[in-house]
Amino acid sequence: MLVNLGLGIPILASDYVPDGRDVFIQSENGIIGCGPLAADNAADTDLVDAGSRRITLRSGASIVHSADSFAMIRGGHIDLSVLGAMQVAENGDLANWMVPGKMVKGMGGAMDLVAGVKRVVVVMEHTEKSGASKLVKACTLPLTGRAVVDVVITELGVFDVSRGKSPLTLLELAPGVTVDEVRAKTEADFAVAPGLA
Repeated sequence: MLVNLGLGIPILASDYVPDGRDVFIQSENGIIGCGPLAADNAADTDLVDAGSRRITLRSGASIVHSADSFAMIRGGHIDLSVLGAMQVAENGDLANWMVPGKMVKGMGGAMDLVAGVKRVVVVMEHTEKSGASKLVKACTLPLTGRAVVDVVITELGVFDVSRGKSPLTLLELAPGVTVDEVRAKTEADFAVAPGLA
């Protein structure tokens, strides 16, 4: 599987791929086969992921031009993208690149990723610092893509979004979390999978 990891929480996933799993992590800056973080004493200052973390390469890794990397993304060759988000709407709309009125460097590759990959998983905190839900009825922030999210994972649980099929479904609860707690912290409407209390 060829996987792209976004900045923030998603990028940490590269540190947890078990040995023996055939997962190649692709970074927009031209790495196919990102490994875990490099130890400080062995870090190559020229070998960084999209989050500017010094990393290692897994066996079989390749370094390609950034244009080739984006050709892979835009050409539909990435199986899975794991992205962060500021908001995800119940229909799968994604807002993850800017808050109006705040300084931004640019949108990065997120718009290409959500348009060109086979599956999009969002990993994010369930609420903003203010306590407002990030899983909303409709995004109020500028969109990255419409109906592009397949799954949302937060510290409270896992939701199946299924790119626009309504309602989204709570599939799993984190240990110690109840459905009532998730409902209290979620603006979006959702169904609950059979078997969840």
